Amino acid sequence: MIDKNIRTASTPEGKFYCSEENYQLAIENVFARTWHWIGDKSTFPENNYLYPVWLLNGCLNEPLLISIDANNKMQCVSNVCTHRGFVLVETPVKTSVIRCRYHGRCFSAEGKFMSMPEFDEAENFPTRMDDLTQLNLEEWAGVFFTGIFPLVSFEEVMKPVNERLNWFPYGDLKYSAEHSKDYDINANWALYCDNYLEGFHIPFVHKSLNKVIDYGNYETHLFPYCNLQLGIAKENEMIFDLPEGSPDYGKNVAAFYWWVFPNMMLNFYPWGLSINIVQPKGVDKTTVSFKTYISDISKFNQGAGSDLNRVELEDEEVVESVQRGLRSRLYFRGRYSPKMEKGVHHFHQLMQQYMYHKN
Repeated sequence: MIDKNIRTASTPEGKFYCSEENYQLAIENVFARTWHWIGDKSTFPENNYLYPVWLLNGCLNEPLLISIDANNKMQCVSNVCTHRGFVLVETPVKTSVIRCRYHGRCFSAEGKFMSMPEFDEAENFPTRMDDLTQLNLEEWAGVFFTGIFPLVSFEEVMKPVNERLNWFPYGDLKYSAEHSKDYDINANWALYCDNYLEGFHIPFVHKSLNKVIDYGNYETHLFPYCNLQLGIAKENEMIFDLPEGSPDYGKNVAAFYWWVFPNMMLNFYPWGLSINIVQPKGVDKTTVSFKTYISDISKFNQGAGSDLNRVELEDEEVVESVQRGLRSRLYFRGRYSPKMEKGVHHFHQLMQQYMYHKN
């Protein structure tokens, strides 16, 4: 158990990050009960189309279907036939009717049961169970999220971000495929989050970033389902032009590093937004997707938001080393720095809360 008092608390045991049992428990009790990125407007570009997506492919592996009607209304439903579990749509298709290729069951684009051959003699048929399950679909800054069984609302999760950065020019963000990239890492997904959630390692690991960020004034702010690391710039480095109404007005903010439980990072820079999605692929396999959205190209790749590829490779090196080290028979568990590891402690408490949540 993780002590609520960070001054006396110890980290999870090393075997937590190496256990198949704990990994599977996290998939079902954490990832199946939280919100996840599924795409943006560039992923679903046309109306009157059905777009199949796999929610956290390699982890949840949940087949879903996004439909967009003529009025631009979007819905998300299960992509599994309610008759025998056949995956209904494999590639994007322009249609208003979903027809199962296995036995011919038909659904509307919204997932409502329409017809089924050879079922005339079936009693009490159809029922609501014959419709495709509909999932809540949420849009934030042109990006879409859904969840299988989320325990809290998307609004509640994102409220601190929306309130603190209500001045940010979200409408100017444009996705840049050229500057987006996936990274495969030989480490547990939670270790990657641990590393992100503290600025403690910056002077030791990120020499270039340390030249820009004022480590001595680094701040961490905790919220129920997310937290914020405020990167304060050194003198003469690029910063945000903050409005007077911002709670951070008067500070030389180089970056807002938001972490959203359990596996998403929203990195705000003066040039735009880098969304990082941490996707578990196994006990010691993780894919991290960097999605780049630029609002001001004239500021791109400057300040704290410069050379993100280099920073990522430096992080990968240390996280993979920790994964190997945690398998040591001589390592048990560590302690938290009350000053610099508040975010890590917060994450571990949320993990504990979700993994052992009772329905």
